[in-house]
Amino acid sequence: MMADDRPKLLIVEDDPGLQAQLKWAYEDFEVFIAGDRASALALLRAEEPPVVTLDLGLPPDPDGTSEGFAVLDEIMALKPDTKVVVASGHGARESALHAIAHGAYDFYQKPVDIDALGLIVRRALHLHRLERENRVLAEKAPADNRVLGRLVTGAPEMVKVARTIERVANTNVSVMLLGASGTGKELLARGLHEASTRAKGAFIAINCAAIPENLLESELFGHEKGAFTGAVKTTEGKIELANGGTLFLDEVGDIPLQLQVKLLRFLQERTIERIGGRKSIEVDTRIVCATHQNLEAMIADGRFREDLYYRLAEIVVRIPSLAERPGDAALLAKVFLTRFAREMNPQVKGFAPDALAAIDAWGWPGNVRELENRVKRAVIMADAKLVTAMDLDLEGGEGEGETPLNLKSAREATDRKIIRHALARSEGNISSTARLLGISRPTLYDLLKQYDMQA
Repeated sequence: MMADDRPKLLIVEDDPGLQAQLKWAYEDFEVFIAGDRASALALLRAEEPPVVTLDLGLPPDPDGTSEGFAVLDEIMALKPDTKVVVASGHGARESALHAIAHGAYDFYQKPVDIDALGLIVRRALHLHRLERENRVLAEKAPADNRVLGRLVTGAPEMVKVARTIERVANTNVSVMLLGASGTGKELLARGLHEASTRAKGAFIAINCAAIPENLLESELFGHEKGAFTGAVKTTEGKIELANGGTLFLDEVGDIPLQLQVKLLRFLQERTIERIGGRKSIEVDTRIVCATHQNLEAMIADGRFREDLYYRLAEIVVRIPSLAERPGDAALLAKVFLTRFAREMNPQVKGFAPDALAAIDAWGWPGNVRELENRVKRAVIMADAKLVTAMDLDLEGGEGEGETPLNLKSAREATDRKIIRHALARSEGNISSTARLLGISRPTLYDLLKQYDMQA
């Protein structure tokens, strides 16, 4: 039997008459029909359709929406790239908008206009294909594993972050970087600055958590001579010093409420007043900020202004942890070792096999900063040419992952992770990678082609 090359469409609908009508309308799709939650999720796992049409009124709640929303939530959890188009009855626009907020792509009204729904479904399929092509391109990281000029990565998760930053660099929108401590937020902020038209201007970074509250206002806005005891001269603040460039506010969640008001006024009016001053000074400074805190929770607690959040977070970029970037720990470790060996212990030439295995296995709770510190200490303390796991003071450990969508996706995810680790370990050398994996070069080439990966 020949394979069906038509795109897949899952129709989740409990009305037999409408099932038949919809199936007839999509002759150019391979259509699958489900009438309840269990069969819908079983087909999602087995067939992985790019587009799903979903009637929110499913048994055992055909007159309500609770079962439909449960199906939508499970689809988004299992396969978040799926484009779900929900059905909305007359007067149920609120449910449709609620579905969009839960991850649905679009909605259609009942009774069904087949032609209108067909346009929505085909548009959803087109978008899904574009997003898939973008993911494939993102996985093909540059050969030297550097993006944004200086960021070292071979992980698609981090390449995607870099591509996002490159796209927004030449706009003047405020960017908020969200990520755990040590994930490289300042490096990314500097990369954004250098990729922008402001690159010739100053890049100034300030850690809002490291400066006492009573000094932070003066640091940001500056002060006039005599504004307070010890103000022996007029001093420009960091916002003013970054005029024509970029100001990076790290740990922005630590800015006190009173100062948040003044920062908001600057973002709205693009003028500042120094402490003790009466003159408004126009300043053209782009703000990039970062935090590891949950600002939404702080807003709910009244510790962070919601209007300031929306001014600072015009674009939000979430930075993956090092543990979420398979292969990057080994890549970065080699970069750090080369730098620190040159500076501190030239006899060190690389890592012993047990060190590389330990680096791959470790969870890196302190992210890139922890890796850098461990490698630096190991290079200083190493007695031999190769740094060992003992030098790194590491013990291996593996965490448990999430339940995969299906067996095929689990195998693919495992293959990708192991291949990326091996490529990083062997610095992209195909023969060495094949030896590490215990397979032939042709088999490795086949796998790379199958998964559209790049050595």
